[in-house]
Parts: sequence; C-alpha cells; structure tokens
Amino acid sequence: MQLCKVQRASAARSSRASRGQRVEVVCSSTAKFFVGGNWKCNGSVASVCKLVDELNAGTIPRGVDVVVAPPFIYIDYVMQHLDRDKYQLSAQNAWIGANGAFTGEVSAEQLTDFGVPWVILGHSERRSLCGESNEVVAKKTSHALAAGLGVIACIGETLDQRNSGSMFKILDAQMDALVAEVKDWTKVVLAYEPVWAIGTGVVASPEQAQEVHAYLRQYCAKKLGTAVADKLRIIYGGSVSDTNCKDLSKQEDIDGFLVGGASLKGATFVTICNAAGPKAQP
Repeated sequence: MQLCKVQRASAARSSRASRGQRVEVVCSSTAKFFVGGNWKCNGSVASVCKLVDELNAGTIPRGVDVVVAPPFIYIDYVMQHLDRDKYQLSAQNAWIGANGAFTGEVSAEQLTDFGVPWVILGHSERRSLCGESNEVVAKKTSHALAAGLGVIACIGETLDQRNSGSMFKILDAQMDALVAEVKDWTKVVLAYEPVWAIGTGVVASPEQAQEVHAYLRQYCAKKLGTAVADKLRIIYGGSVSDTNCKDLSKQEDIDGFLVGGASLKGATFVTICNAAGPKAQP
C-alpha cells in the first residue's frame, strides 16, 4: 500500500484561490483509472443509437474502468446494445430513499434490480437547479451504497467561492457531509468538478486541478485514514476534452475524469478513455 507524502510549496507558486500555502499530496490511487461519461439531458433515439455504435467501435484499455450515464429514458436501449465488456452503465440520479409514493423519482433499489451498477449523485446542476444540499447528497449517497450501487459523488466550488478564498471551506463542508454518512468508501468515486468550468469551455489548468485533488486526498487521509485515501479514486470534471485530457492525466492525484459534453461524441470520448497512459493497470 502506498503512503501519502505531504509536501508544501510556497504561496507564490500557489493558485490565487488557495490564499495561502499550497499543499501537494503525492498519493496516487491504487485502483483503476476511471472515466465517466455524463450525457445529461441530451439525446434522441437516433443520436443515442449513433453514439452507442461509435462507442462500440472504439478500443478501450482493459486497465481503465469506463462508465456512461444516459438519460433514464434511454438506459434500456443502451443496456441492450452497448458493449458491456468495455463499458459499464450509470444512472444520473437516484431518490434519497426506497420505493414509495414519490412521483417522478427512481430509487437505488430499482436501479440495482434493473442491473445498473452506478449512479452519479450531487452533481452541481442537481445542487444548484434542484436545491440539493450537502446533507441531502450525503444521505442519497449512503442509501445508494446500501442498495448496492457504486456512487460517483460530485463536489466543487463556484467561481465566486474560488475567487473569494472560500474554496477549501466549501469543499470541506461538502466532504464533511459525506464523511458523516458514508461508512464504506470502497464503491465511491469522488468527482471534483469546479462549477465555473462545467460546460463553459473553461478548464482548470493541470496545476489548479492537481492542487485541489491533492487537497482532497490529504483531507481523506486525515478523516478516513491513508488506507482509504490510497485507494479512493478522485477524478476531475470540468470541460475535459480530447485536447487537454493527457496533460490532466499526468497529474499525480488525478485518477480519471467525469466528462460532460465531450462524452456525446463517440470518438472524442474514446480518446479521453485512452488518456490514462501508465496509470492504466495491466
């Protein structure tokens, strides 16, 4: 098992968001590189059929876990036609509890029953547009894990929060809520998504992304222990593309990506899945 090695660099080399000393934690995950494709509320019957065909034609390294998250209405088609030797399926959301009189919701139990192994929870769009609090996201995560799902748990800050110097405080609050509810982290993938870089075409520099990933791994080492921090996959999401994925993947504490718009283009997404380099397990 790898151990976390904490290093401090001067404030002059820190991004302005940190407002102090930069913490670099060299502690790479020992798990597989992970790439998720979040299709969000996009697609038609024709475009989903085309995308599935493009994905099936692509070559995916066996040392990389790849998960795609179609809209609920297309999950059955994707499940029936996607090459499951290359790709796993995820839902984009799940209800906070079990089955019941909750019109419009889909429970974790139903996803498990249908054979969907993953779910994305706490995405910034759910937090901002649907009012999901840190506590709600944490409880949804705990319930989904108890139902047998793997969870891609999303956290991240807005541009105002980053520029005001409160970025780490915001991330701490999001993580504190998860730590209070989640007891077993073996089926959790943590997705850091700076809200200001989602769907904007603006991407954090590799150094900015590494700084936050390092901070999050150090947080996990302190709160959960180095055994969990070593194995926890912390992935980056924020306008990841086929042109920046290789530079991002070279950062020590980035264990993969959660891809938005670029996941709707089969060839582009396959290129991103192949960006792991030496991090892909043999």
